[in-house]
Formats: sequence, C-alpha cells, structure tokens
Amino acid sequence: MTQKTVIVTGAARGIGLATTKQFLAEGRRVAMIDRDAEALMAEAAQLQDVLPVVCDVSRPDQVESMMAQVATAFGRIDALINNAGVADFGPIEETTFERWRSVMSTNLDGVFLCSQAAIPHLKRVQGAIVNIASISGLRASTLRVAYGTSKAAVVHLTQQQAAELGEYGIRANCVAPGPVRTKLAMAVHSPEIIAAYHDAIPLNRYGSEDEIASVIVFLCSGNASYVTGQTIASDGGFQSTGVGLPALRS
Repeated sequence: MTQKTVIVTGAARGIGLATTKQFLAEGRRVAMIDRDAEALMAEAAQLQDVLPVVCDVSRPDQVESMMAQVATAFGRIDALINNAGVADFGPIEETTFERWRSVMSTNLDGVFLCSQAAIPHLKRVQGAIVNIASISGLRASTLRVAYGTSKAAVVHLTQQQAAELGEYGIRANCVAPGPVRTKLAMAVHSPEIIAAYHDAIPLNRYGSEDEIASVIVFLCSGNASYVTGQTIASDGGFQSTGVGLPALRS
C-alpha cells in the first residue's frame, strides 16, 4: 500500500480532530485513537478513510493491540501524532499523588508507549513523530505542577527521540500550543482570564484548533524534512512575554 497514513491520538475532539481532518484533506488515511468510545465513533462516522480505535494510551496492552490493528488495516504507518492528554489544575499542596500519576500516565507514559510501539513501523518508511506538549511545559505557571511538568518531560522526550532515531531517518518534533479557543477552554475560562490572556499574548487572541493542526501537519510533511528535535511554540507570542498571570492564581 502506497497511500500515506498517520495515527492521531486524542482524535475525538479539539486539536486531535482538527489535525485528523487536515491530514485527510491532503490525502492521508488516519487512524483515530481515543479512549472516549462514544465521541470517537460519532466523529469517525462522519469521515472517510479513517480507522477509529478505542484505546487508553496509558495502558501498554491496549497500545500494543492498537498498533497491531492499525498496521494490519493500513499496511504502513508514516506518522504518529501523540496528542492525547489530560489536564488537572490545582495548587501544589492540593495535588495528590493519585492526581499526579493520572496526569503523568496519559501525558507522558502515553507518548512513550505509543512512540515505542510505532518505531518499527516508522523505520520502514523513515516516518515522523510529533508530540503535543504545551506552553505550560516551556514556562512555569501557577496551578500546573502536574500538567506543566508532564509537558516539560514531553519536550525532553522529543529530543531523546530525535537524537536516537535520526539514524533511521525518523524525525521527532514537538508542538507546544498556547491558549487555544476550544469549547472546553471557553467553558472554564472566566471573563477575567480571557481578558488577561488577551493582554498578555502579543497577537491579542487565542489560537484556533486549526492553527495548531497546521503546524503539526507541516512537521510531518516533506517541507520539514530537515527539522527534528525541535519544539515549536504555536502560541501567538505568549512565551516571549514573561511568566504568570494574576488571573490564573486561584
């Protein structure tokens, strides 16, 4: 089979769904991976050239089964987008170990497990890995001890992947989104937080899911053939403006 394929985790909504649609638009087949079976199947039913697979990326057995299913169905795996993630915000002293491990198991362990399982397939085609971190992994902020630390680890894991897998022609890069106008963000961000972000971001607005997806798709394309080990902050310039916002301290 010669049609290029890609695996997108966390594909049932948000950035993962937007990325899926952009890959489809350029002619790739997409394996849509998510642990929310109902949402995944509902979205996949509206698309063509997709393979929905219910999988919790923090579970080694499920990841192994998912990767085998995708490889059998598609015959090849050209790119892996490690987008699945969870957010848990709160003060350090209120973050229990259970909450800490819940975030790490998906945000970090999931990236490790999916990448490791995909490597044999990516070697055959000199494929690409794109890991989704966050601006919270590049700059400290309040209430993000587990989330921010997990995303900082993803940035370093990306560099480890680039250093070790480059000899096989596999490129590994990372995208660190800033504030993105998702339905969830708009539901939980207060007017005060929205105004604070507007003032702190040089472009004076939230990003869109499609804008993040465009960077991901670029990193998997031939136009990025000499780009590896990099983290691109798709954040409207937010990283350049300092750390912490008073509106995000409680």
